[in-house]
Amino acid sequence: MTTAAPEKSTVPSISAASGAAAFAPTRLTAPKIMLLGFDLGTNKSCVLAGSPGGTDIAVSKVLPSVVGYVKDGIVDGIVAGNATTLFGEDALRHMLHVRLVAPVAEGVIADPAVARDFMRHIRTLVDPSGQAEIRAVLGVPANAGAAARDDIRRCAQGIFDRVLLIPEPFLAALGFRDDSRVNQPNYLDPVVNSLFIDIGGGTSDLCLVQGYFPTAEDQISVPYAGDAIDAALHAELDRVYPNNGLSRHGVRELKETHGYVGPSRKPIEVKVVMGGKAHTLELGDALARAGNALIEKIYPPLTRLIERASSDSVLALLQNIVITGGGSQIKGIDVVLQKKLADDGYESPKVKIAGQDFKRYVAIGALKAARSARENQWQVLLG
Repeated sequence: MTTAAPEKSTVPSISAASGAAAFAPTRLTAPKIMLLGFDLGTNKSCVLAGSPGGTDIAVSKVLPSVVGYVKDGIVDGIVAGNATTLFGEDALRHMLHVRLVAPVAEGVIADPAVARDFMRHIRTLVDPSGQAEIRAVLGVPANAGAAARDDIRRCAQGIFDRVLLIPEPFLAALGFRDDSRVNQPNYLDPVVNSLFIDIGGGTSDLCLVQGYFPTAEDQISVPYAGDAIDAALHAELDRVYPNNGLSRHGVRELKETHGYVGPSRKPIEVKVVMGGKAHTLELGDALARAGNALIEKIYPPLTRLIERASSDSVLALLQNIVITGGGSQIKGIDVVLQKKLADDGYESPKVKIAGQDFKRYVAIGALKAARSARENQWQVLLG
């Protein structure tokens, strides 16, 4: 938790009007407060915003974490409004005309200036008027160090008014939680006792969630996730099919469509255009090697966290292992992890996929946390 800085004070201005009106007290209107749940991801970001004390969602958006700076010499009208900077899908649609830069790499700020531009865009989405006080809960990777947290605060300074940084797996559990079922006797509340595996673009974050904000001992972050799988698959395809012409973006699309873990599946044949001509690539073995490398990276820390759980909680914990993030969509990942645990003697493990709303769970949890945060938990960011 961060320690709140002193509150900013508002000083009334004195009117320059003449007469008695010049000395009339100025009536101040408190700024509207908007709460923001912000999952700043390596590849995709999710934003949810709403007012305090309610359940409304005023803004809900998932967008690629990328900024496009328009190249010099682009003909007028090619980019709408002759904009110089584009964000998310707009940037990707104009990838021929912009320099694409990602603000985040491996879950942490990679380029502060780009990150600030991206955050300004997020603020515009949430508060087009620019008049609201924005309080943002931001997810951070498990075990993010002090330097990584400070980088996020510095980038947010002057853009958001107050922030609260909370580990992403905990927020995912909070977002995954079905509040309407919490009091049902057979409901396995993920916030009470679960183990979350959040597989993003830059990191795979594992976390024991047992009703309190996780400590460093409750979390393990592995710098191997979606981007590393893309790189391994790309290298394998370059080895088997030299000069295939596939971009990293194209390789990612192949993984998202056909990716799996477990024994090699054949045939998995796809047609790609190389040099303007259609070719067929066999992906079965390459996809298996790239996907299974992820299993080998996350399984050891998974078992370490299980062993750290108390003997009173571990049996229930084994029934509530949840995979979320983009990597949760890799086919068979839940089945393979569950089988490995059972084969290693763990008692009746159950591994499940969080579901199709995986892109939003961290942001949903962040907005819930924003609505329940105490005033002294917010850190004030003075511009």
